[in-house]
Amino acid sequence: MKQIDLIYRTMTAELGQRLLDASFSADFPVEGRFVRVNNKGRKYWYFDQPGEDEGYRQKRRYVGPADDPEINKRVEDFRAIKDDAKGRRKLVTTLVREAGLPAPEPFSGDVVEALAHAGIFRLRACLVGTVAFSTYAGHLGVRLPAASMMTSDADFAQDYAISAEIGDSLPPILEILQGVDPTFRPIPHRSGSPRSTAFKNRAGYKVEFLTGNRGSDDYLDKPADMPALGGASADPLRFMDFLIYEPVRAVLLHKSGISVIVPAPERYAVHKLIVASRRVVDTIGAAKREKDLRQAILLFDALNASNRLDDLSDALKEAWERGEAWRHAIQAGMGYMPRKEKAATAALFRELGINHDIQ
Repeated sequence: MKQIDLIYRTMTAELGQRLLDASFSADFPVEGRFVRVNNKGRKYWYFDQPGEDEGYRQKRRYVGPADDPEINKRVEDFRAIKDDAKGRRKLVTTLVREAGLPAPEPFSGDVVEALAHAGIFRLRACLVGTVAFSTYAGHLGVRLPAASMMTSDADFAQDYAISAEIGDSLPPILEILQGVDPTFRPIPHRSGSPRSTAFKNRAGYKVEFLTGNRGSDDYLDKPADMPALGGASADPLRFMDFLIYEPVRAVLLHKSGISVIVPAPERYAVHKLIVASRRVVDTIGAAKREKDLRQAILLFDALNASNRLDDLSDALKEAWERGEAWRHAIQAGMGYMPRKEKAATAALFRELGINHDIQ
């Protein structure tokens, strides 16, 4: 696996910068002001926007941590930020057609765009799953095969503590999704709870919301109430806290580009290895396991090609040191790999300091 040309890597970085600038321009009009707020010993930026009528109470919106240098820079410069959608669209077209970077399936792009405009990434949610995987080619500057990016769903995750403490929320999720396709409807949760964690349209496309499991496995079948997600709840899943810890900004190459937050690629790769070992053994589960492992293998190669093995080593060692269940899941996941890929992955892991035998 080789990196794309430097000119395209530079273009991707420029597009990401301009998208972040544009998102601030759209979200924070010049009539308002940024304010710092202390919350449980940490400082956060909020944006106060005056009401439309004289005397109307101003609206306060969450922006992000005050120690995020990217946010601080834009807080300082936001009055000078101008939207440049036409120029960004040209960059996206060049990156897709000339550099060979992947664009998402158009409907997935429309769903992510609608939720991004509504503020889901401003509220520190994270795009996960295959749509997130499609952004790693640009993020790492490598070409990834399109066959590994086929999907009929979009998944988003948010940390429960963030959702509970942020003091802001999306508009109603169902209204946002029905703005993309009016046939979206809530899916009854498997537990029988009236709260919905997923929505599906007539064509079977599913949008699902996830969070980390905060306690024992007794909570796994109980939807978690997520105050920032516009009325949607989230399915608590094991290993999800590892996946979405310290996520990264990336670009989804749809229309004029979408600035998204995705898991760090090294965490995504290790997480896919773990969840592959836990798939239900049936036809659908086997297909999902194969896809999990394919994405993990591709990211191991991509991280190697982009000189990011130190990041992979840190993520792998963190997972390995979380306990016997985690080590068993990593070993079991590798055990399902084809022989050639298993040998290559085992050699890579030994190089990174994980010297235990693979079952």
